[in-house]
Parts: sequence; C-alpha cells; structure tokens
Amino acid sequence: MDYHSKQLSISIEQSKLLGSALRVKILHALEDVPKTAKQVADQLGQTPGNIHYHIQRLYEGQLIDLIETKEIGGIVEKYYRAKSTWFNLKSDSKSVSGDASATRITTRLLLTTEQLEQFQSDLRDVLDQWGRKSPQDDWEGLLEYTVDISLREVNHEEPSLK
Repeated sequence: MDYHSKQLSISIEQSKLLGSALRVKILHALEDVPKTAKQVADQLGQTPGNIHYHIQRLYEGQLIDLIETKEIGGIVEKYYRAKSTWFNLKSDSKSVSGDASATRITTRLLLTTEQLEQFQSDLRDVLDQWGRKSPQDDWEGLLEYTVDISLREVNHEEPSLK
C-alpha cells in the first residue's frame, strides 16, 4: 500500500480527530516507518502517555493502522503507521462554496511567527508560479478554478501540548 501520497476520504467524525496540530504531527511521524507511541513521543518531545492517548484515538478513528505487535520481555510493543497525511472530507452536501466538486484541503500546523511568514511567502510563490502557467493562445479545454486559502490562529488552549 502506498502510504505516502494516498488521499484518504474521511467522515466528519474522523475530521474532528484531525482538529489538533499534535495529532497531525503524529500522523506525519507515522508516515514513512511504523513506530511505537514511545518512538513518536521521543521524536516529538512529548510524553509517551500523551502520545499513546492520541495514537489510540487515531487508531479507533481508523486513521492509522496497527502494523505489527512484538512482545519483548513481557512488554508488548505496537507499531503503527498513518494511512495517509492527506484527507478529503466525504460529504453528501455541497461545500461551503456551494460546489459539490470543490476540493478542500485542510491541516493544522504549529509555527513560530517567523515560520508563519515563511509559509505565507511560500504559498504566494506557488500561486504566482501557477498563475504564470496560463496559456496565451489556446484556451480550449481549460476550466477556471478559484483558490481560497485561509490561515488563522487557533484561539484555544491545547493542554496536550503542555
């Protein structure tokens, strides 16, 4: 299974599990190589108990797979891998824009002020690059798309990050 580029269709309930930047970081930590909660905790500088809690929620929500279980000296090690790090929200209703065919891309990031400025600059560069690719002479078969990107600070305390 290609875990790297697969876009996973998810339910509203599953999308709620992704409402935490820490959980998104966990998914990225589990993207390439299956890891235990302890290994992810060490990588992210968090406590194993905190990471274990979030991994259990992601597993119960079917956003990660249990790949392998090893028993070493009476201790059971469970190795998990993210099913994806890209998600598409399944919905029978139309999107916010009123277009059922719209693609919505969303994530949570933990950024310093400097990283936010760099991220915004990078986004502008990508949009400028694609804006310049429009053909000058042959418009046949082209469809017009709008790109709407919203960056906003999450204004609630996340005790799991403390």
